[in-house]
Amino acid sequence: MAVSVASTGSMPTRASLPAKGSCWYCEKPLDSVRRFCGKPCADSFDEEAEFTR
Repeated sequence: MAVSVASTGSMPTRASLPAKGSCWYCEKPLDSVRRFCGKPCADSFDEEAEFTR
């Protein structure tokens, strides 16, 4: 089942972020596929994005 998310904030959603070689939250070096080093950083990114809409 597809989930539609309306993006009205200035922060991109986690799924739309390109892999950049480091964690989008804590900047820890990563491979060229992953966006976050772990679930805590991914959850923190989502939480911060929710408050900065």
